[in-house]
Amino acid sequence: MSATNKTCKRLMILGTASASGKSLITTALCRIFSNRGFSTAPFKAQNMSNNSFVTKSGHEMGRAQVVQAFACRLEPDVRMNPLLLKPSSDRGTQVVLEGKPVCTVQSESYPSFRQTFQGTIQQNFDSLSHENDLILLEGAGSPAEINLKDQDLVNMNMAKMANAPVIIVGDIDRGGVFAALVGTMQLFTPEERERVKGFIINKFRGDVTLLEPGLRELEKLTGVPVLGVVPWFDHCIDEEDGVTERFISKSIQPNEIDICVIKLPHIANYTDCIPLESIPGASLRWCDSPDTFHNPDLCIIPGTKATLKDLTVLKECGLAKTLVDYANQDGMILGICGGFQMLGTLIHDPLQVESHNKSEQGLALLDMETTFSPEKQTEQVTFFIDENIAEHLSLNETTEAQGYEIHMGQSSFSSNALPFTYGLHPNGSKEINGVVNAKKTVMGTYIHGFFDTPEITYSIINMLRRKKGLAPLEENPIERKTQQEQDINRCAEIVEQSIDMEKVCSIIGL
Repeated sequence: MSATNKTCKRLMILGTASASGKSLITTALCRIFSNRGFSTAPFKAQNMSNNSFVTKSGHEMGRAQVVQAFACRLEPDVRMNPLLLKPSSDRGTQVVLEGKPVCTVQSESYPSFRQTFQGTIQQNFDSLSHENDLILLEGAGSPAEINLKDQDLVNMNMAKMANAPVIIVGDIDRGGVFAALVGTMQLFTPEERERVKGFIINKFRGDVTLLEPGLRELEKLTGVPVLGVVPWFDHCIDEEDGVTERFISKSIQPNEIDICVIKLPHIANYTDCIPLESIPGASLRWCDSPDTFHNPDLCIIPGTKATLKDLTVLKECGLAKTLVDYANQDGMILGICGGFQMLGTLIHDPLQVESHNKSEQGLALLDMETTFSPEKQTEQVTFFIDENIAEHLSLNETTEAQGYEIHMGQSSFSSNALPFTYGLHPNGSKEINGVVNAKKTVMGTYIHGFFDTPEITYSIINMLRRKKGLAPLEENPIERKTQQEQDINRCAEIVEQSIDMEKVCSIIGL
């Protein structure tokens, strides 16, 4: 197959493995070429991730392509990621095609019908290529998995379909980058090797001159030029999936406010918590056992693609009891989406949408029940904090915030569950999408992006500070969108200075 638009240029960025940095390099190139005046769009044929986003049209897509769309100064469009796979168990995966769930498949049966998606993928790619000067394609994982290559939809087969030259990104920070790059080339067919036009070494720490002999030997072994070495740098740009350094245990210095996030087995949209990493005087850490809970100032139970399964894990490992004891001692808990559902008294799954259990007891910290159904709610939401809670948080009750909902299941609340967040419909009616207990210590909401609005985030942090007798933060908070925009610009600047952009443009044919 070949793309139908011959005038649109294209470039594919592959990586030697997951988390090698191909999403970040693609994001940087999106901004670089946008800055140079080219109408540019990102594209990833298939994304496997529980980190997703909802477009204005109510379609679900991977967050990496959302960030890349912003880097191109475009509104996220589901055509940029037509196929999204959301793992819900070790073997089961929800298939989201063109932004809507179509089925759940077991891993062993997926290869038999994945090619049925190929026509849809090509249609979306062709549609984007007719509207842009340049498409920057991103691969997934390793492109050299010899048990998967023949049926692969997102790496070299996609490059062939798009007739795109390829640049491969290798992560030197984890070690073995030369072996990874040489090994990848060795596992390619001669036709695939011919398509590879350059390497980028990513996440380097140290003196680049000490790396030079290795770079020259790499070029000699493969016949492929090294286009540059990108240094390791910290950033708040959303990551694609759960392969992230954020979950690695680190020695966090004691701080004034301790925030603990429960690391669920099927965690989804953990990026909701990224804005908390930059709060002055606060530490954000991840916990998956009672031994590492340590009585925090705030505990967050994030979203999950498998609410019932992960709730069972919390019970089996003892974290459920730890959370209930913590809440009974007036500990502060915030549940988001699936974490919110866990806080209720009961979760019903009569059609076994999520599990083989038709009903499961929740943590019973909020007076609510949730019932799963095959329909999935995906929409962007304008939301507000209820006036009674806003007063408790010293927040202006008219503060308007933007977020989105992605969830299976609907929740019903009793009169003992007080409104926490609500969405406002165009006709002026309110829809409660979050509740809080009478003590205002256990809160839950369906809103993803809850912490993206700085006024809300700082009001919660300052409430925690008052509880500990600390003075409130007085800095002007930076909006999440602004902070990410700054980091996209910084990322683009670093990459542009680190790689040979003249060679990159020549590879693309610009």
